Amino acid sequence: MTLKSIAIKNLLRRKGKTAFVLAGLVIGVATVVAMISYVDATTADINEKLEKYGANILIVPRTDNLTLSYGGITLGGVSFEMQEIQQAELDKIQSIKNAANVAAVGPVVLGGVEIGNQKALLAGIDFESSRILKPWWRVRGAFPEKGEVILGHEVARVLNASPGDAVVISGQSISVAGILFPTGSQDDQLIFTGLGTAQAMLNKPGIVSMVEVAALCNACPITEMVRQISEVLPMAKVMAIQQVVKGRMETLTQLKTFSLGVSAVVILIGGMVVLVTLMGSVRERQQEIGIFRAIGFRKKHIMRIVFIEAGIVSTVAGVLGYVLGVMAASGGLKLIGEGPFRWPALDPVMVVNAVLGAVAIGLAASIYPAIMASRLDPNDALKAL
Repeated sequence: MTLKSIAIKNLLRRKGKTAFVLAGLVIGVATVVAMISYVDATTADINEKLEKYGANILIVPRTDNLTLSYGGITLGGVSFEMQEIQQAELDKIQSIKNAANVAAVGPVVLGGVEIGNQKALLAGIDFESSRILKPWWRVRGAFPEKGEVILGHEVARVLNASPGDAVVISGQSISVAGILFPTGSQDDQLIFTGLGTAQAMLNKPGIVSMVEVAALCNACPITEMVRQISEVLPMAKVMAIQQVVKGRMETLTQLKTFSLGVSAVVILIGGMVVLVTLMGSVRERQQEIGIFRAIGFRKKHIMRIVFIEAGIVSTVAGVLGYVLGVMAASGGLKLIGEGPFRWPALDPVMVVNAVLGAVAIGLAASIYPAIMASRLDPNDALKAL
């Protein structure tokens, strides 16, 4: 009979204590896995949305403008000088050190126009870049060809216009290629056309009002990119639109730190459960251990039996803890998260870490009981028979 088979039979014979040790480790591992999985899944979801929606760097003309406002009442402002952005200067963005992180550059020219009896804002954009900068756009009709426009939802409602209609903008008849579905943003109030067409209509050749830059990868050094773009475009003001994102990321980081602290406490309690249970098991098995020693088992053999028992239980606890932790995290995402419910992705590294962590805790907690078992005097144990 091998030491492994003896350990397995001991576990099967003492199912209650085995289940108690297993439960203590499973709870600890599941807590760690659940908290880490939840925070990682939430962080990944935010990163995915960052890479999917909108620009996170905005370039606007630099101006020395003093706004006169007090108590929420704006009295206007005093503008000393505004430096316009030349479209040709935007090529310099591709020369910055982190140019590879730039997904799209979308120049925009803005100007007021008259359409029918209404005044509206005309936006000239690069529709190729807009497919990256505004992937949420859905158009009834088609994207415009040269000399055509897309109407925002509210503009189309006010004008009662449909795709294929012709509208008169500042005295010029232009065909409506499509109409935006409601976006819930300022886009609903705008008229969109090609950048060149808008520059000609607004008499702003080669000039852009603002530039949207998409650099929304998880590891993009946004702050450094803002500095680099500011150096190549000194006439413009470059801003990172990420204050809200930073705040949410910092909250998640704090949550992860807190979860690790709670997990450490739970793991400590689980380890104490293993320690106390194994010590009680050793005391109950004094006679059995005395017989083993009497028939030739050495101290190291007794210690190995205890370690094998702890290792088997810990391995099972690691696997079960990972499964239960992922299920708990998934339930949390379903109850608290927004959008469609998704299970956290299987992480082989976390599986291995969960099992190794459980085994490490189980073995560490079994050191003292194993030493105590190996030091039992076989004569005292046999006298009790």
